[in-house]
Amino acid sequence: MNILVFLVLAIAAFMLAQRVYGAYVARRLGVDAAHPTPACVKNDGRDFVPSKRHVVFAHHFSAIAGAGPILGPTMAILYGFVPAWLWVVIGGIFIGAVHDFTALFVSAREQGKSIAEVARQTLGRQGAFLFILFTTTMIMLVNASFLSAVTTSLTSIWPVDKLALAPDQTFLKTVDVNGVAFGRIGGIASTSVLIITLFSPILGWLMYKRGISKLPAYLLASAVCIGSILMGIKFPIILSSTHWLILISIYVLFASSTPVWVILQPRDFINVQILYAGIGLLVCSIMVAGGQGTTLSMPSFNIEEGVKNLGLLWPMMFITIACGAISGFHSLVSSGTTVKQISSETDTRAIGFNAMLLESLLAVCVLVAVGVGLTFDDYKSIVWTVAEGQKSNPILAFSLASGHLYHNALGIPIALGTVFGVLLVEGFVITTLDAAVRLNRYLFEELWAMLFKETPAMLRNHWVNSCLAVLCMLVLSYTNAFTALWPAFGAANQLLAALTLIVVTAWLLMKGRTFLFALIPAVFMIITTLASVSLLLNNYLHKGQYVLAVFALLMLALSAGVIALAISKVVLPAVRGNLARESGNA
Repeated sequence: MNILVFLVLAIAAFMLAQRVYGAYVARRLGVDAAHPTPACVKNDGRDFVPSKRHVVFAHHFSAIAGAGPILGPTMAILYGFVPAWLWVVIGGIFIGAVHDFTALFVSAREQGKSIAEVARQTLGRQGAFLFILFTTTMIMLVNASFLSAVTTSLTSIWPVDKLALAPDQTFLKTVDVNGVAFGRIGGIASTSVLIITLFSPILGWLMYKRGISKLPAYLLASAVCIGSILMGIKFPIILSSTHWLILISIYVLFASSTPVWVILQPRDFINVQILYAGIGLLVCSIMVAGGQGTTLSMPSFNIEEGVKNLGLLWPMMFITIACGAISGFHSLVSSGTTVKQISSETDTRAIGFNAMLLESLLAVCVLVAVGVGLTFDDYKSIVWTVAEGQKSNPILAFSLASGHLYHNALGIPIALGTVFGVLLVEGFVITTLDAAVRLNRYLFEELWAMLFKETPAMLRNHWVNSCLAVLCMLVLSYTNAFTALWPAFGAANQLLAALTLIVVTAWLLMKGRTFLFALIPAVFMIITTLASVSLLLNNYLHKGQYVLAVFALLMLALSAGVIALAISKVVLPAVRGNLARESGNA
């Protein structure tokens, strides 16, 4: 089937959902523009900073997108294009967008409290404690998975002849591997990431201290993006994956402890220019290629091979696409950093619901790009049947597929398109790590406050909590392969989304509001994720991966505790109350 059909159907579905279903959920929640937001009430110039909608959207979207909607679909397409596409479109609308919107709204109505703190109000102290423990566990896996992926991709190499380059080309630095010239693709992205990071505090100062307007800020951010790429081509940074592991860990340690306007917001603002351009370029290329009659080169259905490498289609595909359809990490961003920046309650829908749909559109574009840009053999050799001494590198697979798509549709050189594909991912993985480690710091602070009557001074220090978050990320990433980390992260991530929807449902019940639009996806995700964690636990024990097995056991125990508390403290009292009212009316 022509690839344009899949893109047009997805865009139509997302546009209809934004206008109709988003408005329906907003009415049921009771969104009110006159209701003050936490950022306005608690403005402290550090964490609570009321900001313009487009700035917050840029931060939120780049933080939630990261590598998730690229890595997950790139891996899950092994099951076939059609199953992955259906899950992204349907799941993104009815589960993912509802999850993000409701998490942001409830947090805003509760004075900017995190979802864990909302759990304390709805499920009691025990529920909050279990939720924080679970969330902390999940964030560790998020950080480790993304750190593993980014350090591998920053060292990416690929034969220059497959990039349509001559052996004596000068665009890419080369390395000889068994007599074959390989181009160092990752070095250009390394330089770009470094330059963007160093320039971020300058842009932050101009935006928040000097008050420059939107247009100059966008132009300056775009200039930084272009300049960083040109400098990367001229002066690529070549380091080993271990060195990148350490350097990125040091960077996020400092980035997660500075005020949001210094690095987090301006860096997101710059990076999102690349992401917007990337999505636009992908959409444009797919439309042109579709107009030329391009069809998929990947199988529409490939269930048997997917089951062999990843496990049963249900539940494993639903947790492999850990972003793009639904992601529990989004609730942490929504209730951790985004809620502290929105200036109007109507922004909860414009940012929460719509950013998720845009992420789903990105995931659709990734599926199409990989579906037409790579041969199935090349795809498997990069992601699944890697050569000895090499690591699974889904970022490289997506980047190469994008490079070929850009070339076939728009005539852009394959090598240049591939480099842009790496850049499209790299900056946002770092951005996600910035936000995730900051969120992990918040969670540790909440955890100590619950464990100790008087929290020791050392555990109140944000540097100590940031160091703890970074150390956990570094150890997990260094000791586990990406292909082992990603399913664990996916299961934990989707399970957190399910638990968040349970907390939202409990909050709606307590407020006496309609709740089925949150409860139905919560039940589906609970069943799906618990099944996947059970399968993963068996797999980890069989392979002797005992650290990940402990994580799986912890996830099962903590989620069971949250569900039990939700039933005993919210559902059963609500049922008894309804029965009492009905008997009184009778």
